[in-house]
Amino acid sequence: MADRRDMMRDALREGLVHGVCAVLPAERRKAIDRWLRGREEHRKLQGADYILMSWAKSGRTWLRLMLSRVYQVQHGLPETAFLEYDNLKRIVPQIPSVSFTHGNYLRNYTGDWETKKDFYDSRILFLARDPRDVAVSQYFQWRYRMRPWKKFINDYPPHGAELEIHDFVMNHDAGLPRVVEFFNLWARELPKVRAAHLVRYEDLRARTEEVLGPVMEFLGTPAKPEEIAEAVEYTAVERMRKIEKSESSGASGKRLVAGDKDNPDSFKVRRAKVGGWRDYFDDDQCRAIDDYVNESLDESYGYRSEG
Repeated sequence: MADRRDMMRDALREGLVHGVCAVLPAERRKAIDRWLRGREEHRKLQGADYILMSWAKSGRTWLRLMLSRVYQVQHGLPETAFLEYDNLKRIVPQIPSVSFTHGNYLRNYTGDWETKKDFYDSRILFLARDPRDVAVSQYFQWRYRMRPWKKFINDYPPHGAELEIHDFVMNHDAGLPRVVEFFNLWARELPKVRAAHLVRYEDLRARTEEVLGPVMEFLGTPAKPEEIAEAVEYTAVERMRKIEKSESSGASGKRLVAGDKDNPDSFKVRRAKVGGWRDYFDDDQCRAIDDYVNESLDESYGYRSEG
């Protein structure tokens, strides 16, 4: 149940950037693309009842699927009714419009690189995840799923680059430092917004039903315990992986599709493991990564390591 309007906007933007502007230098096309994406973020910001803010690879698709499933059960909607901004609200007015964003491009449109004042009048559901797990997951996203142009406009290592996972994770433009910078800015700015509700991926994974209930209340659409339980069961990890392996991603649109069905590392739902980042590094590297987080990340998130 993809929003045709958004698909048309994406097609027009890509046509402009890669068609009309194809003769321009790559850096100029990059600036135009980021500005256009920022304008679209700004448009949705103005019309959204709520903002779901997160860094990439923080479990956003999983949470979106659970929210969608609750609304499907509550209002008798089909499984293809996947929450996408205001698409469900246009069918059922009680369902809020939710803008799912990383806030990546808005600053290219507004010119504000220092604050989040554009969000001050918003209700924000902020989804956090241990930045070490995020950075490792982002490495596999970059290596197996990310398109070359997306790598370029977001300042990731170029397509085809041979980069070890440790070098990627410690890369300032792509890895852990960039994620920590995002979290630290929001730690300062989140208290300034109209209303905010912070959810940690780790808590959502450990106590899904207990955490999802208050999320539904924050969105102004309280859910019954049985509705919450059904949504949690419906979006179990193994079921989501089966969706990725299938020919069609069904309710999730294009988001829940494996880059390569024969390569588990190319899956959107790759491991869903808390603390799994340590599996990729030796003891010295783990200590160095822990030290960086302990020294750099705002302590309010609770991700600093002890010992």
